[in-house]
Amino acid sequence: MLVGILAAYVGGWFDEVVMRLNDAVLAFPQILLTLLVLSTVAEPTMWLIVVLVGISHAPRVARVSRGVALGLTRRDFVTSAEALGESRLRIVVREVLPNMSGPLLAEAGLRLTYSIGMVAGIAFLGFSTDPGAADWGQMINENRLALLVQPWGVLAPVLMIGIFAVGTNLAADGIAQLTSKGGDR
Repeated sequence: MLVGILAAYVGGWFDEVVMRLNDAVLAFPQILLTLLVLSTVAEPTMWLIVVLVGISHAPRVARVSRGVALGLTRRDFVTSAEALGESRLRIVVREVLPNMSGPLLAEAGLRLTYSIGMVAGIAFLGFSTDPGAADWGQMINENRLALLVQPWGVLAPVLMIGIFAVGTNLAADGIAQLTSKGGDR
């Protein structure tokens, strides 16, 4: 998020270099990069999976935060703060960032939804941290052979993934709407 904000605020060659590197990372599928790293680790831990999923979302968050910040850095309140001699860090923290909370919270909800599906897909493919743990993706994998006999063994975890993903996205959108009503200047 900070990379996107800085790229928008600084602009020029820094913005071009950072966003072109960002585009190069975006060219690779998230799940492929995550599986590549997980396949090299003997025993993946939950923290490793969380970090890999988070890193795989970083370029998308940087792109969105840059787009939102570009619209804010040209506004009058930022120009006024610059004219008053405020430091760039203070302008970013006190002026730009608070006005970005709504769109960034909506993006966080979307990224969380994708992360839920990605972690379930990783577990489905056999890269779970504990083979005996209750993991929805792992449950789907273990019960898929009995799909015709007992479909609830697969459908229940699929429905739970869907309900959890939609619920977290709705909660993030609600929080984003609440903060954007009071946060815009």
